[in-house]
Amino acid sequence: MATGWAGDGAVQDQIDATVKDGIKRARSQLPTGPSLSRCEECDDPIPEARRQALPGVRLCVPCQSARDGVQAGAGYNRRGSKDSQLR
Repeated sequence: MATGWAGDGAVQDQIDATVKDGIKRARSQLPTGPSLSRCEECDDPIPEARRQALPGVRLCVPCQSARDGVQAGAGYNRRGSKDSQLR
């Protein structure tokens, strides 16, 4: 692969940095602090096993799944297909 003035391994270094940034961003979005015993959206009880598995959890599984579904479409389109570029 022609990289111009880039040194050996520069492309891989850039890929590694991108992955590390993504991991850092994902970890920063994890909840922290004490877990709630009841969901802050629907007020259903949050099971003890969930509270122990995820410190700082604030939502029950159905509410968290609904929120994750909304956020899933907010990423970047990395396919680069012509159709996606025209939209």
